[in-house]
Amino acid sequence: MAAIFGMNQIVSHGFGMFLFAALVPLMRESITLNHWHLAAIGALTQLAYLAGAMLLGLIGHRLGTARLALTTGIFSTALLFTMSQLRDPLLITLTLTCLAASAAISWGTIVEIVSRCAKPEQRSTYLSTASSGTAWGYGLNGLLILLVVPVFGWQSGWQIAGVIGMIVVGLTWHLLRGLQKRPANGENTAESVIPASKLLATICGERTALLACLICFLVGFTTMPFSNWLNTYLDQLGLPAALGGYTWTTVGVTGMVAGLLTGRLADRQGHSVALLVIFSCFALGLLAFTYDPAHCALLAGFGYGMMYFPMWGILAGWIGQSYSSTATMQISGICMVTFGLGGTLGNLLAGYIREATGSLDSVYLVLTAAAILLVFLALWIQRTGPRVSPVQPLA
Repeated sequence: MAAIFGMNQIVSHGFGMFLFAALVPLMRESITLNHWHLAAIGALTQLAYLAGAMLLGLIGHRLGTARLALTTGIFSTALLFTMSQLRDPLLITLTLTCLAASAAISWGTIVEIVSRCAKPEQRSTYLSTASSGTAWGYGLNGLLILLVVPVFGWQSGWQIAGVIGMIVVGLTWHLLRGLQKRPANGENTAESVIPASKLLATICGERTALLACLICFLVGFTTMPFSNWLNTYLDQLGLPAALGGYTWTTVGVTGMVAGLLTGRLADRQGHSVALLVIFSCFALGLLAFTYDPAHCALLAGFGYGMMYFPMWGILAGWIGQSYSSTATMQISGICMVTFGLGGTLGNLLAGYIREATGSLDSVYLVLTAAAILLVFLALWIQRTGPRVSPVQPLA
């Protein structure tokens, strides 16, 4: 289950969200993609991801997660093949926007299915391993650029991604058939769903849901500006461009193994312990980076990889302790929205600071402070202990 859903993350996020960024320098050699096109793609895909997450939270429970998982897989695969044939910037923008919305819905369906079907003692391991599939997608994108695209052209990158998508859809279909034959867990669907009219009240009024959304907001606030401005900051300091490449390689390699390790930690020692460990790695990496960027960039990349990729699975597993699988999917959808809002605010603040001071030094100090706040938040969760929601039944 974890491996197949991790493959879904490779297709939906690794390829659907990030392959274009890897291939765009080569695509611009044969397609007229100017800076305005790239800016529009960046903005619209982010908005589409938020819209997909919001839509999933509001009506996803009515559509059936197994059907949605297969539909998004088939849809993403078809769009990946389509990208290899497109030359019009407008159609490319539209296709990437649809891929982003599909990616958000895909992850939400994975959260619901794993929360419903996995054993409680393995749930976070499965979820965090699946969420780390995005890191494997990073790695595969790099291999495509290094080994395939120079020989066969950028179109081959999208085509191979589509072939992998077809294989993953077949494996997912086989897995879901097997899961449907398992006995029901006794969950009453009517009681387990949070009505759309009460979803916002649940987020604002219940401890676990509120803290989960706050964590995602702070993670977005720190990670998105960190990644978007990293190479610019290294250039400002006069450091070699290769250092940025090595840092992102470290991020990807670390993320590939972090999901399994931290997921097991969450299942065995508790979710608050796992959150404390990954947030501490990220905060320490940023502290070291702000002190000595030249020598600690790889350490920052290690902390980023340890935290970002498995965080989604650990957090979903923690939510699932207090809510049904369907409600967990709904809350996770809103968590993705708050993540995007945090990232938008972080990027806007970083741009303002860069414009006002002419430097990015203060930006990374702010990001470090926010990362330390995440550590204190995990400590507070650990000290106060788990509390089950009084409204929603346990999964």
